[in-house]
Amino acid sequence: MLAYVIAGFHVLGFASSIDAVMNTRTAQGSAAWAVFLNTLPYFAVPAYWVFGRDRFHAYVNVRTATDRELQGEAARLANVIDASEVEAARADEVPLGAMARRLTGIPYLAGNEVDLLVNGEETFESIFDGIARATDYVLVQFFLVRDDGLGGRLRDALVERVRSGVRVYFLYDEIGSYALSRAWLAALRSDGVEVSAFNARRAPRSRFQINFRNHRKLVVVDGREAWTGGHNVGDEHLGLDPEIGPWRDTHLRITGPAVGPLQFAFLQDWYWATDRLLGLEWDLGEGAGSMDVLPVASGPADPLETMSLLYAGLIDAAEQRLWVASPYFVPDGAVSKALQMAALRGVDVRVLIPDQRENWSTWLSAFAYQASIAPSGVYFRRYMDGFMHQKVVLVDDRVATVGSANFDNRSFRLNFELTAVVADPAFVERVAGMLEADFAASEPMPADALARRPFWFRLAVNLARLTAPIQ
Repeated sequence: MLAYVIAGFHVLGFASSIDAVMNTRTAQGSAAWAVFLNTLPYFAVPAYWVFGRDRFHAYVNVRTATDRELQGEAARLANVIDASEVEAARADEVPLGAMARRLTGIPYLAGNEVDLLVNGEETFESIFDGIARATDYVLVQFFLVRDDGLGGRLRDALVERVRSGVRVYFLYDEIGSYALSRAWLAALRSDGVEVSAFNARRAPRSRFQINFRNHRKLVVVDGREAWTGGHNVGDEHLGLDPEIGPWRDTHLRITGPAVGPLQFAFLQDWYWATDRLLGLEWDLGEGAGSMDVLPVASGPADPLETMSLLYAGLIDAAEQRLWVASPYFVPDGAVSKALQMAALRGVDVRVLIPDQRENWSTWLSAFAYQASIAPSGVYFRRYMDGFMHQKVVLVDDRVATVGSANFDNRSFRLNFELTAVVADPAFVERVAGMLEADFAASEPMPADALARRPFWFRLAVNLARLTAPIQ
């Protein structure tokens, strides 16, 4: 009997290795899975079908259906885009300007205003004020929501709007919010809030697949205002967790045409999760602002690796300075080489990562990537004043990005993410001032930081690096 079980695992391992070779996006990933599946199938087969695939085929199929079902909404969004697209001459002056639509499906849009929100108090005060202004609907989407003080404030704010006759839709990731209590969700539902998990595993082929996560953070009010960035909903984001201490994060409030693509991303996610459509507002105002914004919704259903290409393109465009802040720094080969080439051509390249650990594997892996990248002249610093969770990129004095996407394989290929690229010199200088304050609260990481560590630590770092494809 045991012989049949062993033989069965080897057959499954061989069959799964063929699937890996055919469907894994990178050659390194294909090779690694093929070897693992054929040599240790007893462990590799279940691991592959839970973590192995990096293309969300089920969502690709429903996206096609959504495009048909939402033809009216998509046409209204197209009208917003056509009326607000930045003229070609101005688009050519900023990174990715000429290729933005081909890469992301959306061009730079003119006529926006963007507020930079630093840390949790400022962010959630702005969000709660915006929710209180809602007269038609509120869309809320977070990766992680906790049933704590801040979670309670969000629940109460949404319930208050429902009781005032406002439609409220709440979408959460069931993996990120695994600890969210049923009582918290039941309280929302009982008061009339429409609630759904993202349901990444709803399709038959995705039943055991927990690798795809909706990492987006988004609030939209009446189609006129949107908030997105790095914050989830939990007391630690207000610096109230004594074990974590201060929490450093960045968010944005956006008004203008760029709100349209953000709320359309919510529409697609909601349709995937519920099979239901939403009638939303597409008259987004006159575009009275002065900022150009490229809103980027990326994910594992994209035909291209949108986020990896976006970051690589921004890095390649840098001429004077390129500053990056990311809590998880596990870049792929293309992005790693782009960072090195930027430094070698004389760009001031700085990478800010947290000194404090939230995830052992990603924290250790960062040492390996720093060791390989730093010799080219990329300056690494470790943020010391609490945990840094912001995802920010600054390019020269031309653009700055704020969003949910980290510099890691998960954000590049496995997660659904939102990022806003803002082209406005005054806004970029505000971001630069914010990052300069963060650099002042950090310590330099020497190029030989890993070499100075004991053997057991270096071994742990290189073992952690092996898990980079699923981090």
